[in-house]
Amino acid sequence: SSNSKEWPFYFIQGADPQFGLMKAWAVGDTNNGDDEWGEEIKLAEQAVQAINKLNPKPKFFVLCGDLIHGMPGSQWRKDQEQDLKNVLKNTDQDIPLVFVSGNHDIGNTPTKETIDNYCKNWGDDYFSFWVGGVFFLVLNSQLYFDSSKCPELKQAQDVWLNEQLAVAQKHKCKHIIVFQHIPLFLKKPDEAHDYFNLEKSVRQEIMEKFHKAGIKAVFSGHYHRNAGGSYRGLEMVVSSAIGCQLGEDTHGLRVVVVTDEKIVHRYYSLNELSSQGIEKELLDMLAKQN
Repeated sequence: SSNSKEWPFYFIQGADPQFGLMKAWAVGDTNNGDDEWGEEIKLAEQAVQAINKLNPKPKFFVLCGDLIHGMPGSQWRKDQEQDLKNVLKNTDQDIPLVFVSGNHDIGNTPTKETIDNYCKNWGDDYFSFWVGGVFFLVLNSQLYFDSSKCPELKQAQDVWLNEQLAVAQKHKCKHIIVFQHIPLFLKKPDEAHDYFNLEKSVRQEIMEKFHKAGIKAVFSGHYHRNAGGSYRGLEMVVSSAIGCQLGEDTHGLRVVVVTDEKIVHRYYSLNELSSQGIEKELLDMLAKQN
């Protein structure tokens, strides 16, 4: 969209449709147990149907990684990708899809080849776009997790990110919002490093950079549960999955409303969103002309 004033507006964030994980998790074989994903197809269809019913329409639908479960080179991967594409094709033509790469999409230790392959299927692994006066950045968080097999690609993303943040500053955008698969942290900025967040020194450097740039929020998935916290005014939002749940949450989507002064969001179960739509409080915010 152009840089004209278009807020308030809203978008939908989903994460981890991860075709194949439910069966793999159920049989206790997360490496090769992903030979069925009928359940995930149904959930992804339900997500698309819920989004298509919304009025007014969201500006876009972003999927924050782990589109499928099969790692690069695994047996069912191509079929999983094709089945997900077949579901997503039914998204309303007026609602753009934004894809973010996750560890299952490009591997825990990505290579130039796995990233190229992802880009051929889903588009660039990092890019930026504007909606109204709001600047959005999609990042490849695997490059922060483990870039040992493609250090030059991490360096390229870093250089690009610094350039983008300089552009954002020059244009004095209303808000800057980041999408990446792996959260910076789950609850507290100084929590210990584990599989679900970024290593502490890497995290600290990114948080400082984002804080200095005035980034308001980072939206992630990966955890298959809802979580989040904040660091010096930067909100870290971790959304649960469309697919397999690893905690107490329900399959769902996050509705994110962007107004002149703030970003307000709420996680809805798929059932709730498809039967009731967006609650009145958020609709009222959208109706306000700033």
